[in-house]
Amino acid sequence: MTTKSAANEKTEREGNSLFLTMKIAAWLALIIGVVLCIINYDDFSDHNRSLMAGIGFLVGSVFIYTIGTAINLVHKRKTESE
Repeated sequence: MTTKSAANEKTEREGNSLFLTMKIAAWLALIIGVVLCIINYDDFSDHNRSLMAGIGFLVGSVFIYTIGTAINLVHKRKTESE
């Protein structure tokens, strides 16, 4: 019985650390995107590579956070069902 509990605790910590890592990556991508957008917002066109990269980082940060949240919810349901 204690072995199952210890294994469950280990997978829960792994799931929490993965979610924390994904959340940090999402915030970093968001900050990088905002900085890149602010640096060169004066030339608002599709030829402005740093602006386009900034927008890509902004969109990517939302996807990273969403995927991290989904992984965390699936992991919580899996541990609760066991």
